[in-house]
Amino acid sequence: MKNIVIAAGYATRLGELTKNFPKPLLKIGESTILGRMLDDIDTIPEIEEHIIITNHKFAPIFEEWAAGLNYTKPVTIVDDGTETNDTRLGAVCDLLFAMEKLAIDDDMLVVAADNLLFFSFKEFVDFAKAKGTSCIMCHHQPSVEKLQRTGVIEVDADWRVLGMEEKPAMPKSEWAVPPFYIYLKKDLDLVRESVANGCGKDAPGNLAHYMVEQTTMHAWQMTAGRFDIGSLDTYHEACEKFGK
Repeated sequence: MKNIVIAAGYATRLGELTKNFPKPLLKIGESTILGRMLDDIDTIPEIEEHIIITNHKFAPIFEEWAAGLNYTKPVTIVDDGTETNDTRLGAVCDLLFAMEKLAIDDDMLVVAADNLLFFSFKEFVDFAKAKGTSCIMCHHQPSVEKLQRTGVIEVDADWRVLGMEEKPAMPKSEWAVPPFYIYLKKDLDLVRESVANGCGKDAPGNLAHYMVEQTTMHAWQMTAGRFDIGSLDTYHEACEKFGK
């Protein structure tokens, strides 16, 4: 299994802090946002490689950072060639770019790079292995306002995903989808053909929404929380709460 990290955004909401520096490599205590995530994922036996997709502007910074790492699995930096927020490929196209460039033909754990997590991805990988399907992560979210700003899924008693909506005006459940997915090798042709068949390009949830309609997927309920760093305020809050 490859660990695919989507990290090609420009984090414009963080202003000057990320004008010339990638958000995933911002410090949280003695580590970084992304470093904390990889510390966990690197321990999962099924993971063979970490592939980090970034843009041309930030690729040299990621390369320098990666050179100082000491993980058990190799780290590969993929430069998508873009230099501005206006010319960005979008998360789905970045994933397809890396799959083609590296000829990826393995199970994939696909993650966004801007979250602090309070659970292990090993639980998610074990769940996907037990189900034998591609999988979506989910968490219970009772706030309708917050559900209207994210992906929302419906599931059956076996946690099979029955449907998914992006930012629904009238959410059909209280199961929200964070940006973490597993796509098995048997479904990769569907992933490769997704954009050509009408899948949205920008957010990773666009691909999950598309895949739910094409193949059997199950949802794993997070066993603990996460902290999404999406603004300057939430970054400072993360540093204060978790950077000690």
